[in-house]
Amino acid sequence: MKCIEDLSPVWQEKWKETGFTELMPIQQQMIPEMVAGNDIVAESPTGSGKTLAYILPILQRVDPKKPNTQAMIIAPSQELSMQIVNVLREWTEGTDVTVTPLIGGANVQRQLDKLKKKPTIVVGTPGRLNELVKSKKLKMHEVRIMVLDEGDQLMAREHRGVMKDLIEKTQQERQLVLVSATITEEIELVAERLMKHPTRLQVSAEDLPKQGKVTHSFIKVDERDKTDLLRSLSHMKGVKALAFVNSLDQVLMKESKLKFRDAKIATLHSEMKKEERKKALDDFRKGDTAVLIATEVAARGLDIDQVTHVVHVDVPMSIEQYLHRSGRTGRAGADGEVLTLLAYADEKYYKKLIKQLPDKAVQKIMHGGELVEGNSKTISAKGKNR
Repeated sequence: MKCIEDLSPVWQEKWKETGFTELMPIQQQMIPEMVAGNDIVAESPTGSGKTLAYILPILQRVDPKKPNTQAMIIAPSQELSMQIVNVLREWTEGTDVTVTPLIGGANVQRQLDKLKKKPTIVVGTPGRLNELVKSKKLKMHEVRIMVLDEGDQLMAREHRGVMKDLIEKTQQERQLVLVSATITEEIELVAERLMKHPTRLQVSAEDLPKQGKVTHSFIKVDERDKTDLLRSLSHMKGVKALAFVNSLDQVLMKESKLKFRDAKIATLHSEMKKEERKKALDDFRKGDTAVLIATEVAARGLDIDQVTHVVHVDVPMSIEQYLHRSGRTGRAGADGEVLTLLAYADEKYYKKLIKQLPDKAVQKIMHGGELVEGNSKTISAKGKNR
């Protein structure tokens, strides 16, 4: 693997210690481009190895002997930021490279104390980074590598002003890298205005090592019955479902109703304390809860193995959002299912949306505590669909 051989001996040794034998397609493409110092816009599916694709070049290019912060990774959520920090800490253990998280919801004073020690790499969320820059505690002119993870979210209209301010405060010769599972033309144009001759990298699901078979399905349901359906799903054997809703209010309402009914669910949203979010994720990972209900932002970049179902409680607002959410299941050769809870008012829009999928979506119903193909008219007297 030529791009691993081009890294310093310390990182080659770390690679061997991890037990990895193959580079993922995005890593093969991105590592040499980043090591060369090029600006990059990279698109690759969820779970395809993007984090390591930028972490290895950063480690190669920073100099821990220099007493300043040389690289910054920005992510839209606290969870994704901490996942990146944890990966970095694994790789930098026993080296002089230092890493500090700068995320909202954490103790500011503790972060300031760590910043005084001039960490080599910082990882943070836009709000906290902006706050620290404005108070002149974080010096952006020292940063020469900047990575925007989940860049489509970071460069969306609501964050764009803050992101442009942060980018423009870095030194002119800095390297800017944007990675995401989906990149729209608009995001690409915005990124290119801030970059110098960016290299465009693209990996599709077909380019990845064998993935599991993913079934796309929908179940017709009254809006008011969606909560009951989630409760039924939470009691289905072997289910580990990530359920997406479009608003924080809906998460809170469903949490209140489902916990009252003793459903095996957890929630993830922006108003939770750090310890609460950690417990929700730990319970879901261990299987103590079967359904994790989250908003798009709260679930960005979450790395959870063996998700059996992605549930769109609300129909996604775009095909990009649908695919991004859906990429959480069917990983590492395991099969998965993407289930949309389809209210009657959304049928027309949903049909238009799924025309862009390679396979037809299957209609299902909940029968006898199981999801089965068919509709209410296709159940026989024996309780099986014809």
